[in-house]
Amino acid sequence: MTAAAERGTTTVSQRAVRRIAERAATEARAGRVVGSAASVRGTSAEVSLRLTLPYPAPLADTVRHVQSHVTERTRRLTGLDVPLTRIGVTSLTPSATSAVPAREALPVAAGLRTPRRWWSTRGVPVALMAWAAAVGCGALAFDLFRVHLADRPAGAWRTGAVHWLSDHGPGDPAVVAGGALIALAGVWMILLALAPGRRQQWTVGTPAAGVTVAVDRSATANLVRDAVAAVDGVASARVRARRRRVTVRAALAFGDREAARAAVTAAARDALTASRLRRTPRLHVTVVPEPLWRPPHTPRHDAAPAPRQGAAAPAPSASRSGGAW
Repeated sequence: MTAAAERGTTTVSQRAVRRIAERAATEARAGRVVGSAASVRGTSAEVSLRLTLPYPAPLADTVRHVQSHVTERTRRLTGLDVPLTRIGVTSLTPSATSAVPAREALPVAAGLRTPRRWWSTRGVPVALMAWAAAVGCGALAFDLFRVHLADRPAGAWRTGAVHWLSDHGPGDPAVVAGGALIALAGVWMILLALAPGRRQQWTVGTPAAGVTVAVDRSATANLVRDAVAAVDGVASARVRARRRRVTVRAALAFGDREAARAAVTAAARDALTASRLRRTPRLHVTVVPEPLWRPPHTPRHDAAPAPRQGAAAPAPSASRSGGAW
């Protein structure tokens, strides 16, 4: 009987793990894989996937399903332990098979109220304040330790600050300027504490209790633009999403202008309703005809009228190719 050490080893490459994870994500039918990465260390592997998910769909449930399926399939096919599978959603793609009627209401959990704005954690201001406090308190503590434990003289910066403050009163311009800066910093911190932040995101109503979902304005603008571009006669569309207003500007290539405006308005409103936003923004639609646009059922005058009897025929003129009279 051959010893286990003499039977050889099986090595699974990172590329094989990555391809298996991509295939597993495709089996879950969640969307399209746009990027993947894998790291193999001994008998364990870490997998990262970037996906485009269909819209509308329950994002949290879909991501959890893909994550569990990729982890289980990769572990079973490779024999490696997969303790971590990262899933990143890059975009939302409208899907006819997964779409729900725009006017259908979603069930809402009892006692659940989705906030209008998603409050920011203020990571950068908190980090700056923590860094400033750590530097100041650390320098003061170090100088006090030097004085009381090592019998060293106080730092020149601390004694200099004390002497300078003893020579300058409240009416000194430098003191007034410093107080103004401190007051502005206090007002800024109060505004950060009271304002929710994340102005580029809208909250979405969700039936799951304790789950808060937000979507970027750019994603909603892209959904509205795709819906408007599908209207007959619209050559192109530009959508701008603000905090409380969505502006749509559509270029009309053919068709009736008023009918196209009504169709564009309905398509944009249906896209906003399907987004399930906590607070639906106001909609402003503008339809601008393109330079080659003509009103419907307008006869083209490609030839000059026949001369009346007894009247002199008009002199021949140079023909215009490619244009309309």
